[in-house]
Amino acid sequence: MIESAGGHPARVLRPSTFVSLALVACAAPQPSAAQTAPNASALVLTGAHVLDERGAGWIDGSDVLVVGSKIERIGPAGSLAAPADARRIDLAGRYLVPGLIDLHSHLLLHPYDETPWDDQVLKESLELRTIRATVAAKTTLEAGFTTLRDLGTEGAGFADVALRDAIAKGMIPGPRIFASTRAIVATGCYGPGAGFDPRWSLPKGAEEASGVRTTAARRGLRRRRRSRRRSSTRSSTRRGAQGGPSRRTRRRTKGSGARWSPESGRSSTGRA
Repeated sequence: MIESAGGHPARVLRPSTFVSLALVACAAPQPSAAQTAPNASALVLTGAHVLDERGAGWIDGSDVLVVGSKIERIGPAGSLAAPADARRIDLAGRYLVPGLIDLHSHLLLHPYDETPWDDQVLKESLELRTIRATVAAKTTLEAGFTTLRDLGTEGAGFADVALRDAIAKGMIPGPRIFASTRAIVATGCYGPGAGFDPRWSLPKGAEEASGVRTTAARRGLRRRRRSRRRSSTRSSTRRGAQGGPSRRTRRRTKGSGARWSPESGRSSTGRA
């Protein structure tokens, strides 16, 4: 962790002085998803150097109120109207930052210097990989990451969805997970495959799809449900703000003599 302010040389902060709200949250009773805000556990963190919301420096003499999993308020020491049963934690001399976000991770994998990728996909059982992922999720949270986007289970099916739901229900500790399930790849471009007899069909680390295929995408979306990893161009294929046709409609009618009728909202093939 680096501190730099006012043009002075940056200095390295010792790990023992660096605290993430994720670590503080681990030390407090965690509310279940069914609990409402008034009943959620409350923490008042005092004495820490608090990271400025713009990341420009550190704020001293402030308290931080955390209710459940949400940072409610930050204000001058002693000024926060905290619940009467709020737990107070003195972080004097430490540096406090919000929970971090990991935008590209694979909890269902572990380091390749422990086990090669091919062996993880082909030889390790789904049960073992899922259990190991629960350990990875706990370690990730303890490292200060409170949100994680898992970009593919690499041959472990929909285990990331089960992992996400178990964490959300408070069954195991871990970050908030945005699950992607099985990555979708072009046929023949993903492993395992190299070095194997081509006569054999091997399990793949992703779901293969060729040509214009929507089945694979829909299958993944059904599994992910609350996941938001969708194409940013999805809305652009619909009608524009002026009620015009989608790009698909334009392509379909181009050169066919068809015309777009704003009044009817349809394309027609009228002739002059």
